[in-house]
Amino acid sequence: MAECGVADSPAPSALAGKKRAQQSEPPCSGSSSSSRSRHPVKGSSATGHRFKRVTLTKPTFCHNCSDFIWGLVGFLCEVCNLMCHEKCLKNLRVTCSCMAPTLVQVPVAHCFGPAGQKKRFCCVCRKPTEGNASLRCEVCEMHVHADCSAFSCADCRLCHLDGTQTLDTFQHHWREGNLPSGARCEVCRRSCASSDVLAGMRCEWCGITSHAACYVILSPECQLGRLGSMVLPPACLQLCSRNYSKMHCYLTRKEELVEAALRAFYLPDPPPPQRYELQELGTSQRLHHEDILNRNGTPDNKGGALKDAAAEAWVLRAAPLDTEVVKVHAGWLTTGLSHASISISRKSTADSVLKEVLVQLGPQDRDSSNFNLVEVHMGSKQVLRQVLNGQELLLDKLQEIRKVSLRQMNQTRFYVTENRNHVVQVSLLIGGLPLLLPREEYSQLVQEHLSVKSHLVTMSHMYGSQGAVVLQISCFSEAERIYMLAKDTAVVGKQLSSVVIPHIMHDKLAKGACPLLVFVNPKSGGMKGRELLYSFRKLLNPHQVFDMSIGGPLAGFHTFREVPRFRVLVCGGDGTAGWVLGVLEAIRHKMVCPEPPIGIVPLGTGNDLARVLRWGAGYSSEDPHHILLSLEESDEVLMDRWTILLDAQDLSDDSSQGDPDSEVSLDFHQAREDDPDKFTSRFHNKGVYVKVGLQKLSHTRNLHQHLRLQVDKQDIELPHIEGLIFLNIPSWASGADLWGSEGDSRFGKPRIDDGMLEVVGVTGVVHMGQVQSGLRSGIRIAQGNYVRITVTKPIPVQVDGEPWLQSSGHIIISAAGPKVRMLRKSKQKQRKGSRDTRSESPSSRDGGH
Repeated sequence: MAECGVADSPAPSALAGKKRAQQSEPPCSGSSSSSRSRHPVKGSSATGHRFKRVTLTKPTFCHNCSDFIWGLVGFLCEVCNLMCHEKCLKNLRVTCSCMAPTLVQVPVAHCFGPAGQKKRFCCVCRKPTEGNASLRCEVCEMHVHADCSAFSCADCRLCHLDGTQTLDTFQHHWREGNLPSGARCEVCRRSCASSDVLAGMRCEWCGITSHAACYVILSPECQLGRLGSMVLPPACLQLCSRNYSKMHCYLTRKEELVEAALRAFYLPDPPPPQRYELQELGTSQRLHHEDILNRNGTPDNKGGALKDAAAEAWVLRAAPLDTEVVKVHAGWLTTGLSHASISISRKSTADSVLKEVLVQLGPQDRDSSNFNLVEVHMGSKQVLRQVLNGQELLLDKLQEIRKVSLRQMNQTRFYVTENRNHVVQVSLLIGGLPLLLPREEYSQLVQEHLSVKSHLVTMSHMYGSQGAVVLQISCFSEAERIYMLAKDTAVVGKQLSSVVIPHIMHDKLAKGACPLLVFVNPKSGGMKGRELLYSFRKLLNPHQVFDMSIGGPLAGFHTFREVPRFRVLVCGGDGTAGWVLGVLEAIRHKMVCPEPPIGIVPLGTGNDLARVLRWGAGYSSEDPHHILLSLEESDEVLMDRWTILLDAQDLSDDSSQGDPDSEVSLDFHQAREDDPDKFTSRFHNKGVYVKVGLQKLSHTRNLHQHLRLQVDKQDIELPHIEGLIFLNIPSWASGADLWGSEGDSRFGKPRIDDGMLEVVGVTGVVHMGQVQSGLRSGIRIAQGNYVRITVTKPIPVQVDGEPWLQSSGHIIISAAGPKVRMLRKSKQKQRKGSRDTRSESPSSRDGGH
């Protein structure tokens, strides 16, 4: 790897190198072209820009104030493409992309994924990403071109502490540009958004926006904004972790080549170019001659820099020095960025530098033996840490890093940290194990399939009803091995799952805090669950938003098991809500808060529970921020819970006797599981359900002849029906009122908390259509809190939208312990007036991505 990143594929010829060099010149932002002056305009050393005066030939906007640049003259940074007025040079606050590593307080790697199609600006080169291959971070507002991602640094949001850090104050996490339309400055209240350039600042925690020239006036401390009451603060979350996870040819003078190479790789304004030397790729032959233009112009190559043929690519190296100045940062988190500048020589060791740092950072009575000097490489996708040996020569260390890459040297930082002998504790939730086994058998299975080292691994928790255990691991290498192995292991034919569980320090939560636990089923809602997963991870702490396709609801409930008070938001259909409620019912006795109130974002096909609780008929791209605000203002209501007990023969024994058409419903369910992309429309899904229902009911006439019904231990005579339905809520099949609103002296008015089930029958397809259209109601059969059904022939059954073929036997439905606390959307009217731009979520700004 070359100093500034050797050519990915060396230019095949000097001509190709020239063409590539011309293409690599950074064009002016704002679709402007220019002719550049020969000499650069001195930029601020603090911001790191390298400006040149340019002549504009197309409409151009200033990246500092977002205003139009009138006239023909603008100032362009040759490193990051920032364009501004001459008047804006004096109060420019935005730093150059090359300075990003120097501004990071705690390095945090990004989680890059594919970006949406909506126009955004790259946070590295400042050019539009629309129509180009681009990425966006799942956690923060970083948008970059795929080619630029290598030049971004680890400046993502700090969402947890790693066990060696302490957080004195929680500060804003500012990200430049890509603001929502209509965003207004928190300081001057003027518009600070721009659709023309990368401009304006936004805190990725509290959401306040500001001009680049105004945000420095604001207090650095962040209060987490309007959603602060439901955000899980990073200071309360601990997760032990460690290292998880183009040189172009220029035809110019050597000095200009060096400067251009440093700009191309987003390196800060360098010291004199004499500090660098050029070498031909693959050799140690240096380029001695200053003028490399027309180096083969004379027959005897007298004017040439090298006697041999033109090099395909060159490597830029830093010349070794006898003395340097290195910055060492304090590992403890305080207000502002604290560091000490230490002059080092050939004899300077890590220990000697450590002692000087402690003298500068104080107090001076600190014993250096209680501290370490740590080297941190801040890559955009990975943060690497290494404790230096006390006798290691630091100057040699710097030279070794530069030999790998100048870019890596720019992203390397040294920290002094306390040697607390921190005990490594990594928690892994292993799911997919057989149900209801004793502790000894779970230990045996884990040992047999994962070959765990008993002196490093203990089983801290066991969830037999869920077939899961939690392993506490005291070694990073062992944790990584088990984590990866579990993903490739099956036990009794079932694939294991592996989830890293963070630790919530509940005693550090603010008094009265009520963080939100979010479950998202990405397969629900025509794949809109993925949009919400991304949006909620950006609005909240990503560690409180769980993908249910990885570990199910158990991973989230185990993480929140010691939190004294919290709420739950379930994003999915009725089946997903039932899944969450079922897991909560099974493990509530192990939780400090056994009855958290639960809200719903409807992503399913029918969404009857969400309808009853006023959350709507289905999610239709509402602003996720507004969803969270509605959840905060919602009312708590109680809802009955029911248990279904099955006493039937094995399905394989008599499935051949079942109605063949009843399997259509099962085929639909299996098809949706196998290929969810074909079921991306709620209306399409409903159409399929109707078709399935018509086919099924047309072959299940005289259902009453195959069922015997008992309600509250009384035999109930069934009328001639083709379908029997048990209701706990006054909504069925996408909002139909099956029970009806007419008064009836035989039965009470149904409620979701009355401890009663309503039993209703339908006579056929026509009857169902009339119920759906509101012309008729179902046939009221019974009402009670204990139901026993005797099945004499295999019949299709659905519970919360999940179908199966039920064998002959008994089905018992009874109340399941305490009632569930649900969140019902308030009836209060939507607020009128101007839209609060701080409440606009990433989903609305990114078009779902």
